[in-house]
Amino acid sequence: MTAATHSTLFPQAPDSADAVLDGLDPEQREVATALHGPVCVLAGAGTGKTRAITHRIAYGVRAGILQPSSVLAVTFTNRAAGEMRGRLRQLGAQGVQARTFHSAALRQLQYFWPKAIGGSLPRLVDRKVQLVADAAAACRVRLDRGELRDVTAEIEWSKVTQTVPADYALAAVKAGREAPRDPAEIAQLYAAYEDLKRERAVIDFEDVLLLTVAVLQDRHDIAEQVRAQYQHFVVDEYQDVSPLQQRLLELWLGDRDDLCVVGDASQTIYSFTGATPDHLLDFRTRHPGATVVKLVRDYRSTPQVVHLANGLLAQARGRAADHRLELVSQRAPGPEPGYAEYADEPAEAEGAARRIRELLDAGVPAAEIAVLFRTNAQSETYEQALADLGIPYLLRGAERFFDRPEVRKAGVALRGAARFGGNDTLLEDAVDLPSQVRAVLSGEGWTTQPPAGSGAVRERWESLAALVNLAQDFAAARPGATLADLVAELDERASAQHAPTVQGVTLASLHSAKGLEWDVVFLVGVAEGMMPITYAKTDEQIEEERRLLYVGVTRARARLHVSWALSRSPGGRPSRFLDGLRPGSGAAVGRGGAGGAGGVERGFPGLAAGAGRAPRRTQRTPARCRVCGRTLTDAGEMKLMRCEDCPSDMDEGLYERLRDWRAVQARRAGQPAFCVFTDKTLMAIAEAVPDEEGELARIPGVGVRKLHRYGTDVLAICAGQDVVEGDEDD
Repeated sequence: MTAATHSTLFPQAPDSADAVLDGLDPEQREVATALHGPVCVLAGAGTGKTRAITHRIAYGVRAGILQPSSVLAVTFTNRAAGEMRGRLRQLGAQGVQARTFHSAALRQLQYFWPKAIGGSLPRLVDRKVQLVADAAAACRVRLDRGELRDVTAEIEWSKVTQTVPADYALAAVKAGREAPRDPAEIAQLYAAYEDLKRERAVIDFEDVLLLTVAVLQDRHDIAEQVRAQYQHFVVDEYQDVSPLQQRLLELWLGDRDDLCVVGDASQTIYSFTGATPDHLLDFRTRHPGATVVKLVRDYRSTPQVVHLANGLLAQARGRAADHRLELVSQRAPGPEPGYAEYADEPAEAEGAARRIRELLDAGVPAAEIAVLFRTNAQSETYEQALADLGIPYLLRGAERFFDRPEVRKAGVALRGAARFGGNDTLLEDAVDLPSQVRAVLSGEGWTTQPPAGSGAVRERWESLAALVNLAQDFAAARPGATLADLVAELDERASAQHAPTVQGVTLASLHSAKGLEWDVVFLVGVAEGMMPITYAKTDEQIEEERRLLYVGVTRARARLHVSWALSRSPGGRPSRFLDGLRPGSGAAVGRGGAGGAGGVERGFPGLAAGAGRAPRRTQRTPARCRVCGRTLTDAGEMKLMRCEDCPSDMDEGLYERLRDWRAVQARRAGQPAFCVFTDKTLMAIAEAVPDEEGELARIPGVGVRKLHRYGTDVLAICAGQDVVEGDEDD
């Protein structure tokens, strides 16, 4: 459940740009009105970051400063993107693109592929596990289900960190990764996986980003077309950006700095996927003129919950901890967090279920309660304990609400009733919108009383009940609304993935709970061996586990229950992260006043480029043909630095040797040949025949990254030397 659930479900759009700013605190207002230049928002848990950035976009649009179609807001989950679109719609800022990185990149790739490559985009595979299994079979490597999942994760990490198969082993060691199998074997499986994709003419989700980056790097005309479309960028959860996503963002931006990033280094919990908070923490270094706003007013949690969260981070170490934010609760006091110790996990699950039963009997809605655990494997014990007491529950990460079969079927029924309801006997006694919806959905399985138990039948009923409740809220907010109006609202919500609340206790892993919140949270399994988890060995891995527990604590609004089982590890004991925080565990060993206060730091636009960042790139001068002097506008001609019909002095033999070398590099990297160098770039090299790095670097299409990666080989080939494959730097 998100914070949006506690606001009015169907608010009227503000009547002016200034009205968009109403209700924002001073720091949020600073975010909303800082519409020019680079802006970095450091936002602690529960401080209203989504509110601040959506009001920022809406204020800019409503004030006429931003064109809706020129704004691209990117985040990391479809749910977050859907929530952002829903909030912008409520603020009267329709037309703004709010997407995930992958969704935005895929849309651009589908549009530009025929122009950049030709033909249609290869088919996108939804799940790569089967392909990895086929690659293992081709390599005669046996992988069990767990190893298959782990090897797949290693391939995903390699791709988002732009690591090719030949470099995997060294990169894994440098990153401190514990490979699930011999690194050389994983590299072999990775290479076989890429070969299979090419044979089957398919791409995976990471390829979407890689190929988009390649197209934007090599086709300046396409890059300029994208930049002409989008002039203003907002990136949510910036601490989770991978190197590949950061590269894509840089290509979208070009030489501009109309960028607003939002994040919290203390909520970096996805480093195993390639995410790094370095881009967030280094933002001021890269953009000395940036405005930095810190949000620390916590509107979500009580002072008691916030005190525990601050205590966890006070004991943290490392770079992210040095930039932690000290939260200040804005809520009335509540109960102290509860702590409970059990002999084993079944007893812990039964204890949590009994307490949840008491809360439900006292009137706490099931949708306001969550049980959070470290690994998905822990859920079964809690599912059984809740089922034994007849408590409905929902597993986080299951099918999206509007994709559920019963919801789709209910939508068809409601649409039919809206169109032909005058002839429907079911609606004869329905006097208002809620009663009409109840009448229609009664034919789909909804009843006034929920079915017993907590299986599939109960889940279907809960979905239909959520639609009934939504209709009641809609009718209360829009008197006189018709069934057709409700159907239109459902269609808009479906397109935005803005789902109504489903009644049921949420069971979720700590990772999947990120971005959500509940009135009551049960943090279970908080024992050594599970938190931190046994395979967390390095200092940084341990600190990420601490941050994961911090995320769990900050999901609670009012009541927090922390428990552990002594049987979890030898000599069982509660997590070390609770030392000095739970009753009877001694004094906390903290870091004093290291936390950052809220407020605004203005940038210094005139700061010299040498003060910690690379100089801003200068505007490009017009390219001219080196033969006739005509101004060049075609991307291909700009790479050749001559008109297509001007005489060419290309060394044909050198061009063919470069093509042969490129084929080897592309095969090793598991990428299309154009991702190494395009034909036009190879032609330009064969015409210029550079003999030193400076000359090669001046050829359009080479660039710093490719110069570093391929420069030695290319210069050797231009000098007539043979490139030894074992020495190739690929």
